[in-house]
Amino acid sequence: MIKNLHIENYALIQSLDIDLHPGFSVITGETGAGKSIILGAIGLLLGARADSKSIKAGEKRCVIEATFSVEGQMKVFFEENDLDLDDDECVIRRELTSAGKSRSFINDTPASLSQLKELGEMLIDVHSQHKNLLLGKEDFQLSTLDIIAKNTDQLSAYKKEYVEYRNLEKQLNAALEDAKNNKEDEDYLRFQVEKLAEAELKEGEQEELEEEAETLEHAEEIKSSLFSASGALQTDDGRDALSLIKHSISELNSIISVYSSAEEIVERLDSCYIELKDIANELESQADDVEYNPKRLDYVNDRLNTIYTLQKKHDVDSVEALLNIQEELEERLMKIDNSDDYIEELRAKVNSQKEKTLSLAKKLSAARSKAAKEIEKTMTESLKPLGMPNVQFKCSVIANPSEMTSSGYDQVQYLFNANKSGEMKPVSQIASGGEIARVMLCLKALIAGAVQLPTIIFDEIDTGVSGSIAEKMARIMKEMGDKERQVISITHLPQIAALGNHHYKVYKEDTKDATLSHIIPLTQEQRIEEIAHMLSGETLTQAALDNAKALLQ
Repeated sequence: MIKNLHIENYALIQSLDIDLHPGFSVITGETGAGKSIILGAIGLLLGARADSKSIKAGEKRCVIEATFSVEGQMKVFFEENDLDLDDDECVIRRELTSAGKSRSFINDTPASLSQLKELGEMLIDVHSQHKNLLLGKEDFQLSTLDIIAKNTDQLSAYKKEYVEYRNLEKQLNAALEDAKNNKEDEDYLRFQVEKLAEAELKEGEQEELEEEAETLEHAEEIKSSLFSASGALQTDDGRDALSLIKHSISELNSIISVYSSAEEIVERLDSCYIELKDIANELESQADDVEYNPKRLDYVNDRLNTIYTLQKKHDVDSVEALLNIQEELEERLMKIDNSDDYIEELRAKVNSQKEKTLSLAKKLSAARSKAAKEIEKTMTESLKPLGMPNVQFKCSVIANPSEMTSSGYDQVQYLFNANKSGEMKPVSQIASGGEIARVMLCLKALIAGAVQLPTIIFDEIDTGVSGSIAEKMARIMKEMGDKERQVISITHLPQIAALGNHHYKVYKEDTKDATLSHIIPLTQEQRIEEIAHMLSGETLTQAALDNAKALLQ
């Protein structure tokens, strides 16, 4: 329930701070006084879209804040969203700036608009005049029926299975489409796989072949250079590097006995001699291995041409990429070969899931049909005292198992006739504005009892009614408020205003610089005057005052 509402610099409101109470409260005031402004501010707390134009002229920032009492299942929301909750009270705050920025807080913790909306749906139901149009929408009628049927868990279970059913159906359709396309491409795919398989490609092969081709093409040059390098290190004429090093070692060995420093140099030269001799032998061996082999070169070039041709055809630049393509094509062929089995397996899964989903839809439909009778009985009993003694009301549930949707296979429609005779038709097509208002009030009362909404705000639910009918509608709202609930009605009718446990008045004040909206709680004497004005207009008569007192009693 809303315990306190605070508004600063919003539209015509400079500063507003009002305590609200449980039970049935009424808000009155002249047209244009600012009642809709207060509703707009509450809407922002419930996650409505913000507009910087709503900020009071000349101000840079506006703040809307409300304190709510929190109980029952709502506490789970705070746990799931990691929000603090102290003393079962919750403070929601929304701040707007003239620069177009908007910030939201739940108990001083920054919150997203989606969080405000989720929490707001549990805290308040605002019924404005345009919501009467919902009576013409099938999804509203169906959701109302599900609320009365207490179908939340069943509907959730059904939707889970329905999503799985639809996913399997999509997989089956995709498999059928793939099979069709693949069948058309099968010959070409097999041709591609055969060409890749014939090539017998190996990872790293291209680099090795390219290196070998370079060697074979320059064999004479390489062989000559290797022999020349080898000869510089080791020959038979004694003028090579190894012979000279060997001579140096011999000379230094002869003086070691008289010049000890020569010993270390001899060791180093020995190491050099061994390494260079090994290099000379390696060069000679490599020179022997290198030879011009035109047949091998032709083979290597042919092999590389095969690889290059395949790469160009498949628009890749490596053997590894070709091998990946080959693997993918082979998998596609395997799917083609096994597609019939795969499709039959999927089809069996779809049929099984469809049966499971249909079974849950059938239970939903049965629960709805049962609840429909309850709605028909309750709505008829509730509407008769509201000036419709001969009312006919039917909640039509038409099952169509061949047309499942995310909400089941039922089509729901509220049929109505305010008279004894005549055909019942959809309520939105046949009911007058006043009749629709009464139907919506009775529906809201029915829903409120089922879901235990803590706060319901009716914005001129009394449109199109007056007199004793208005009084009876007020008694319904009052009864709703007596059941540990907060019901607030914005009204222009004295019969409704008189039955409120609490009465607030919205009025405008013209100051030197601006026009401001205010809201105040009325005392008993102020209520008498306000209701008298609602009865007689601007001129206050004694008869209107007496009538107001009678209404309040």
